[in-house]
Amino acid sequence: MYSKTKLAFKYIQYYITSSNGKGHGIHSPFVFEFIQEVLNDRRDFYAYLQVESCRTLLLQEKTLINIEDFGAGSRVIKDNQRAISLIARSSLKPKKYSQLLFRMVNYYQPKTILELGTSLGITSAYLASANINSRVITLEGAAEIASIAEDNFSRLALQNIEIVQGNFDDTLPAVIDELSGIDFVFMDGNHRYLPTVQYFDQILSNCNNDSIIILDDIHWSKEMEKAWQYVQAHPEVAMTIDLFFIGIVILKKEIKEKQHFSIRF
Repeated sequence: MYSKTKLAFKYIQYYITSSNGKGHGIHSPFVFEFIQEVLNDRRDFYAYLQVESCRTLLLQEKTLINIEDFGAGSRVIKDNQRAISLIARSSLKPKKYSQLLFRMVNYYQPKTILELGTSLGITSAYLASANINSRVITLEGAAEIASIAEDNFSRLALQNIEIVQGNFDDTLPAVIDELSGIDFVFMDGNHRYLPTVQYFDQILSNCNNDSIIILDDIHWSKEMEKAWQYVQAHPEVAMTIDLFFIGIVILKKEIKEKQHFSIRF
């Protein structure tokens, strides 16, 4: 993983070279609509307060739990026995990006949502709250983490989330086989090149023309940047949107010429 200094330098480069986030000069109708209707939607949605209240409780919880890390590990935490509050501070997606995922689900209304990397369940809760008629399947490797996430789903009275615990290598193929299709994906687990591209290819096999796939931490390390380059070059990928901390993948076949956007957010 990159050092904080290296990551900050990369962010400055991204900020200087990316589009300004207002939609000016964007010739793609899909991206222009995304910027105007989703990225820059400043409404305070009903679910924000509830989910952020849950985040606050997690940030205050000092209980120690034992976890097994199947991925590239944490930049901050090296011990497998960790306080829930420390996990919340280091692993949960910030409010800005969690709420963007909420707005995307709210706007595009996917029916089947797949998440790789439940963590403590905050992002899962945002995904499920945005469309209560959707089916959200979220995969988590660590058993104690999964248990806490389930408690949070109950606290938030979310009935449309199913959590699958276990190593993604074992659980993902079975989940994909069981689903008739996948409309929206958030990949936030492992953070190594080979597993990331393998999971991407497996998921892609059950996506449709309107599916949206989001990769987390695309500039987190050399391996993740290499994985992002693989995704961008994939023949079934029509368009990507780089928001630095997340990358959005569009598959629409009506987009005849591959397009890549970097947008300030």
